[in-house]
Amino acid sequence: MTQQHADGFSSPMLEALQNAVRGAARATKFVHASTALSGLEKNDRSPVTVADWASQAVVALLLARDASTANIPLVGEEDATELRAPSHAMLRERVLEAVTHAIGNGFGVVTLEQCLDAIDSGRAQPSKRFLTLDPVDGTKGFLRREQYAISLGLIEDGRVTAGVVGCPNLARGEGNYDTADAVGCQAFAALGCGAFLQCGDDVAQPIRMREWSEGMDIRACESVESGHSKQDLSAALLAQLGAVGAPARLDSQAKYVVVARGGADVYLRLPTIKDYRECIWDHAAGTLIASEAGALITDVDGRVLDFSQGRKLSANRGIFAGNPRIVARLIDAFARVNHNA
Repeated sequence: MTQQHADGFSSPMLEALQNAVRGAARATKFVHASTALSGLEKNDRSPVTVADWASQAVVALLLARDASTANIPLVGEEDATELRAPSHAMLRERVLEAVTHAIGNGFGVVTLEQCLDAIDSGRAQPSKRFLTLDPVDGTKGFLRREQYAISLGLIEDGRVTAGVVGCPNLARGEGNYDTADAVGCQAFAALGCGAFLQCGDDVAQPIRMREWSEGMDIRACESVESGHSKQDLSAALLAQLGAVGAPARLDSQAKYVVVARGGADVYLRLPTIKDYRECIWDHAAGTLIASEAGALITDVDGRVLDFSQGRKLSANRGIFAGNPRIVARLIDAFARVNHNA
């Protein structure tokens, strides 16, 4: 059955993405209920938890069962190479336990090998039409039991055309992002159809950015981790624009959701390393949701994000997302800083 939203909009494809993200959220919350958030470390030294693998497995398994998504390649962040190592039998069992919990009895029995194969099915290459997944975006936020997201986006001809960002710890209203909400939210959008937010079993409601006018404080959203964005430069750029409110700092693509629903006016992600380029799964779904809610999304040079370059946003550096007038001024301010550097 296709889910109906507050304005009557519905989409079988989008519902399949939503269902997959809901399942992944069940897996991550199951892992969160454990006191031991164990895992490995990736080559870039960022933590990997059981939740990352379980989430990717659940999404892949559920997408493969739905007719609208079964044949679409999945470009995910994780693979099961390390998980298959003989020394990681306990981790494999924990992943399978989380997947089994998330999928439920109606899916049928999932074996360990099916679970591992499902994780590896997310290693497809970007193509003309594909799905991209970050199974636990903001892993450090997850480990702190704060904000993280499950992000799933559909990319067609280099454009994001559908996206879902599940935020299992994000509360319905604005407030303390350091506290995990018991229910959480899910934001989703289809290109040209607007953005929506659903909390628990409530009917999904359309969301829109806050109206902003001259003289109002600019409420910015940025990463908790200073290593993810140049927070000092963000503050300097915003100071050039006028009255700056206290920044909202939280992990993951939940920041795009906060902007989309009016909790912040702009999200800044400034490159901390000269040649660093963002991964597509870190921004695909979130940028669509924010743009459908009225935000302008560009890189720091004012270019549209190009999702046709493979697994990275190779043609772009950094990101501004928010009120179009604020973003335009940030682009100018960034250009001046670069020119004077």
